[in-house]
Amino acid sequence: MSGSHGETVPNTWETPRLANLTSWDADWAGLRVVVAGLGASGFSAADTLIELGAVVVVVDAGVTPANEAKADTLRIVGARDVLLGAGHAAALPLVDGGQPDLVVTSPGWPPTQPLLAEAAAAGIPIWGDVELAWRVRIREGRRTAEWLTITGTNGKTTTVGLAESMLIAAGKRAVAAGNVGTPILDVIRDPQGYDVLAVELSSFQLHWAHSIEPLASVCLNIAEDHVDWHGSYEAYLAAKASVYERTKIACIYNVEQRETETMVEDAEVMDGCRAVGFTTGMPSISMMGVVEDLLVDRAFIEQRKDSAAELASIRELGDVVPRHLVANALAAAALVRAAGVPAAAVRDGIRAFQPGDHRIQVVANEDGVLWINDSKATNPHAASASLASFQSVVWIAGGLSKGVSYEDLVRDHAGRLRAVVLLGEDPAPLQGALSRHAPDVPVSLPPSHHTGRGHDAGGSPDPAAADALMQWAVAEAARLAQDGDTVLMAPAAASMDQFSSYAHRGAAFTAAVHARGGQGTTAKES
Repeated sequence: MSGSHGETVPNTWETPRLANLTSWDADWAGLRVVVAGLGASGFSAADTLIELGAVVVVVDAGVTPANEAKADTLRIVGARDVLLGAGHAAALPLVDGGQPDLVVTSPGWPPTQPLLAEAAAAGIPIWGDVELAWRVRIREGRRTAEWLTITGTNGKTTTVGLAESMLIAAGKRAVAAGNVGTPILDVIRDPQGYDVLAVELSSFQLHWAHSIEPLASVCLNIAEDHVDWHGSYEAYLAAKASVYERTKIACIYNVEQRETETMVEDAEVMDGCRAVGFTTGMPSISMMGVVEDLLVDRAFIEQRKDSAAELASIRELGDVVPRHLVANALAAAALVRAAGVPAAAVRDGIRAFQPGDHRIQVVANEDGVLWINDSKATNPHAASASLASFQSVVWIAGGLSKGVSYEDLVRDHAGRLRAVVLLGEDPAPLQGALSRHAPDVPVSLPPSHHTGRGHDAGGSPDPAAADALMQWAVAEAARLAQDGDTVLMAPAAASMDQFSSYAHRGAAFTAAVHARGGQGTTAKES
């Protein structure tokens, strides 16, 4: 971990004019900007830039009623143009007859996308909406929030939610933002302002962010994911590691995953920044950890050499507390402790935390069978953590694999599998791993009329076909489950081949279980 003073250095992502754009009140007027993408973050970026006085052209491949409505709104507030259609997204447009000064991209657009590749080849800087938000966070007459930045392959949303709850319990005006659903620019533009932001950052967002200086930062864990977007696991790893760059107070790392500690060791941080570990075992000095059934702090107390501060009981996290939920809570505690939150507020924040759906969510518990919805487990790493929480599992799994391998996942958990019910338009990758590493485990494949991707008139997965598929999966799991088993829907894959989202997939599972007579009960998310 190398110290620095945040000097301005030449780089490929800003020009001399852009280097001076470091506050809301800087001279943004007349800046020619292409905004790539008209989703929530793209709309927010375009709206912000128009308010700042930039000349804005927005591009999106999708010609949908929602995009057309957004386009009408942006034209009314002053967008120079909004270009919808695949042809427009294939090339970099001119702005006021000239080359743009800047491209602001939505996080889902990969660097290989033709418009972005053309901009990069022309030497035009490319920012994400998070980079833009950092640049405009300082505004005369308003408080400037500190940022706590959170990334990782899994657990980000839980951790930012816990951090937000702890900050609020400490009396801070705080909010979770970024990849959790609230566009960060909408938060930055809040008239009251905030003391602290808990910012969830995906690897996509980190790829397009260049100058953030967080108060504290964490990479919760790392495993192969989004290789299709980044091009390689090494590129994905580098994007995640960048969360630690320029951190001011504390870089939080996972003691149980050496890769995250290496990221901290290699990061260029501000002078005085500390490395603080978290572990689900006994903590050493400068770590957060567990002593008996208590979450404790040996990092942010004066007597850390020979004592620890009690933060909360594990039981206060909920009825179902898998190991990774304990890790998430400790990471959140480390972040907020770096921001000066007292130990009592950590406990109060855990008690007040309201989890979201689809993350180790107890749907029903009847006839000796526990039904769990973990639809948010969209990759093998998340599914592994979920499977490790239960002993005898009927596993509902499969979907859009995103190019990852299932070999280690199946090998590690073959001994706990009672049976497997496969979803997915192409179940072959997971089916192959099961045949190699769990050959004696019964595997159910959907009938042929469920395997194809149903489409509605707009080309999206057909909700009725998706619901019917899940009803079959739940009925099959119920047939296979025995007293003492857990039916676990932790797909280890994305949902978009057959469902509109992981939330749709989880809701379909929950509805199908309840339709069989199960009484739902909600548990803390993982």
